[in-house]
Amino acid sequence: MSGAEWYTIGDLARRTGLSVKTIRYYADSGIVPPTDRSPAGYRRYGPEAVARLELVRTLRDLGVDLASIRRVVDREVPLHEVAATHAEALAVQIRVLRLRQAVLTVAARRGAGPAEVDDLHRLAQLTARERGHLVGDFLETVFEGLGDQPAFPGVVVSMTPELPDEPTTEQVEAWLELAGLCQDPAFRASMRQLARQHADDHDVPGLPRPDAVAVVRDGVANALATGLDPTAPEADAVVAAVTSRYAHLHGRADDATLRRWLLDRLTVANDPRRDRYLDLLSVINGWSLGIAVAPAVDWFSRALRARLPEPAR
Repeated sequence: MSGAEWYTIGDLARRTGLSVKTIRYYADSGIVPPTDRSPAGYRRYGPEAVARLELVRTLRDLGVDLASIRRVVDREVPLHEVAATHAEALAVQIRVLRLRQAVLTVAARRGAGPAEVDDLHRLAQLTARERGHLVGDFLETVFEGLGDQPAFPGVVVSMTPELPDEPTTEQVEAWLELAGLCQDPAFRASMRQLARQHADDHDVPGLPRPDAVAVVRDGVANALATGLDPTAPEADAVVAAVTSRYAHLHGRADDATLRRWLLDRLTVANDPRRDRYLDLLSVINGWSLGIAVAPAVDWFSRALRARLPEPAR
């Protein structure tokens, strides 16, 4: 080989952008050994050293360890096998980092203390089976005793989150918040009461009738869209239409007693946490977000309350 085809460490550094110290380390490690030495004893490298160093630099940038790199450049193992192994390892690291990011994001958003951070970390690390037990316990509490209702098995399935094997950070954050709701005694009690009201409204022969929330949601949609004030006189017709339909569905008179009964049911349903649960469920399961019912229930509750006579003392 002629002198023009030899490279010194300095030449390699200029060609590859690596430092002289790094190249010397690779040479001492046997990853890029010198091809020859000059009469003065300086290391000299052939043209193939440039390509070898560029491959080493790329693999190091990708996080491949030096032992694996040496096996690749020495042709002891195919590059694609090393790439596959490290890609799998990176996937595991990415999942771990997503979990950590989600826990820290939620903790920062809540201003969480040490105990809550520990709880969030625990929830993020649950297995699929453990997540299923947690949600299953919540849904069993909500729907206990309602197994004879034909629609409820489907409702239970539709309320079950399924966190994917490769969740996004947003999905992990949604799971952490939803898991917190599932463990909240007040929310569990509220949802249990709402499920029983829903069952009562559907416990009729023939085709199921819409429950109070559905009647209200449908009846006030236009009023909400136009920004109608629930206390305005124009809202009288909306209230009358909703209460008249609900009274007809239940075979009762549209009077103050029915309206107070309807208001009591809507007070239970007017829980924004229900909408939040369903929104979080949609994020976790990759569904489109549904239409929130809390605004409709809140609007009608205020409209109805404003038109009820004061209770007799």
